[in-house]
Amino acid sequence: MATKLIDRTPSAYEYPLLIKHILHTPLRCSPHNEIVYKDIKRYDYVTLYKRLGRLANALEGLGIKAGDTVGVMDWDTHRYLECFFAVPMMGAVLHTVNVRLSPEQILYTINHAEDSVLLVNAEFLPLVEKLRPGLKTVKTIIVLTDGGAAPQILDAAGEYESLLEKSPEGYDFPDFDENSMATTFYTTGTTGDPKGVCFSHRQLVLHTVSLAASMAQACQGGLNPGDVYMPLTPMFHVHAWGIPYLAAMLGLKQVYPGRYVPEALLGLIAKEGVTFTHCVPTILHMLLASPAVSAVDLSHLAVIIGGSALPKGLCRAARRKGINIFSGYGMSETCPVLTLAHLKPHMLQWGEDEQIDFRCRAGLPVPLVDVRIVDLDGGEIPHDGTSVGEIVVRAPWLTRGYLKEPQRSEELWENGWLHTADIGSIDQEGYLRVSDRMKDAIKTGGEWISSLQIENILTMHEAVSEAAVIGVPHDVWGERPCALVTVKEEYRGKVGDEELKAFFAGFVEKGVVSKWAIPDRVIIVESIPKTSVGKQNKRLVRKVVAELG
Repeated sequence: MATKLIDRTPSAYEYPLLIKHILHTPLRCSPHNEIVYKDIKRYDYVTLYKRLGRLANALEGLGIKAGDTVGVMDWDTHRYLECFFAVPMMGAVLHTVNVRLSPEQILYTINHAEDSVLLVNAEFLPLVEKLRPGLKTVKTIIVLTDGGAAPQILDAAGEYESLLEKSPEGYDFPDFDENSMATTFYTTGTTGDPKGVCFSHRQLVLHTVSLAASMAQACQGGLNPGDVYMPLTPMFHVHAWGIPYLAAMLGLKQVYPGRYVPEALLGLIAKEGVTFTHCVPTILHMLLASPAVSAVDLSHLAVIIGGSALPKGLCRAARRKGINIFSGYGMSETCPVLTLAHLKPHMLQWGEDEQIDFRCRAGLPVPLVDVRIVDLDGGEIPHDGTSVGEIVVRAPWLTRGYLKEPQRSEELWENGWLHTADIGSIDQEGYLRVSDRMKDAIKTGGEWISSLQIENILTMHEAVSEAAVIGVPHDVWGERPCALVTVKEEYRGKVGDEELKAFFAGFVEKGVVSKWAIPDRVIIVESIPKTSVGKQNKRLVRKVVAELG
């Protein structure tokens, strides 16, 4: 199509969408707001920028140049935040290594991403020493410690803080093409090798701006300059959902907790006045189950739940503590945020139960996201809240494909839409509801049953802590639902499978769910298998059920 282009004044600045530009506003408008790491480190945005220059100079001194990949193996620290900025700002690529993968998978991802330098927390040095003979591209290692001398291992270039102290703070972060790769990381699938995804500067900036717009227009769950942010999603997991970039652009005080220890997290929330965070349901459940929670006021805390569905039982428990809880939806391939379940103004007048129903939905698309529900032929399905199909999306920050996997990339982007492999519906208010993963939906008695819906109902029982549901083969009905549940400490030995099935049957009588959804078996277990990022691992759940017979 022939369009009319704007004539460019030779002296005009193009202003590429680069990560370095995210820092313009905080450096000018809130330069003295703090970056905090536990009780170990505390400094402001002015110092942050100086440290970014020191880190870039240190990496450059080790031979890192534009286009090289730098891997990071760390907990949630100020160091990770510095890498989020300094590495891509110098034109290199940041690889956030998932330290919870198996050693074989970690080795695969480092080699596949072609990391040149690894920044390694001292806790992971024994693992890296074992992997070292198999590392194909890593030239050197920087050791990350919380203080003290770095252990002498392998061919380490030195300890992080020592290298920064020796490096000058001035660094001229250059302009370059905004479509340059900024980050890469690997999905946490339960079968096969992890799949690499990557994102450009342009994509990350647009994702950040869209989140800011969504938060600004929210009448519930938004952000303001007085908020204090702390991530409870690992920074190796989809850039901690991109929220550190958002918090930095808004100049918020940021708190980084290191490893996730419930009592320590609650202590930081209280001491530093944390008001905004995000996590998977497992982490929130861990906090609410901690004895220390009774001494902490959480009524000023807003929490986005993602990674897996927010059970209504957990939502109610959070609301009883005064937490402003709501869901978000996305995936590794989508950078990740697509939707947020902010309540609309008229919903604030609703009763708690009606609000919870919408807080637990996947939510409304954030600006610039186009979400559609399609049938098997790709036709769009009506937004009536009941018609279900596959969720497909378009947005400017979706991964363009899997790293070095063209065939799987084409399957991901069939017909020009990114296919999520999730089943869902959109209601008349515009809220997306995710029914299930396509591979986890249960076909029984001629009906598709959502495993998520069954899990949600089970967690509404006062004794149930968590629930995981799968379909098991059945000679007559094709598949039948089977549930693993954990019960709260005070109910152990006091509730059984028949009571839980009877509780579930009450929802059938009310017309909430089909009779086919009543699980044939409800098995009470000590714990439910999780993936490396805290999601339920349905593959291992199936294995547990098979072993139990």
